[in-house]
Amino acid sequence: MSVLEEALEHLVTGIVDHKDEVTVRSRDRRHGSLLEVRVHPEDLGRVIGRSGRTASALRTVMTALAGGQTVRIDIVDTDRLR
Repeated sequence: MSVLEEALEHLVTGIVDHKDEVTVRSRDRRHGSLLEVRVHPEDLGRVIGRSGRTASALRTVMTALAGGQTVRIDIVDTDRLR
């Protein structure tokens, strides 16, 4: 697990109620890294936040930690995958 994955998982785990269901996966893309965040459906709103403010803050922190690398963060709605 990369440093970025661990940091994002730590931040998201602090926000949600179902901490054991937080998963972060990293994929390398042509234009940088993609971090996929999956949480329990009841916690999705907490991770996104009102008007997307929490998600935006997470993206800002992860961009700063990436040290100039391009990082994309996707919050996956697991309810829609079923």
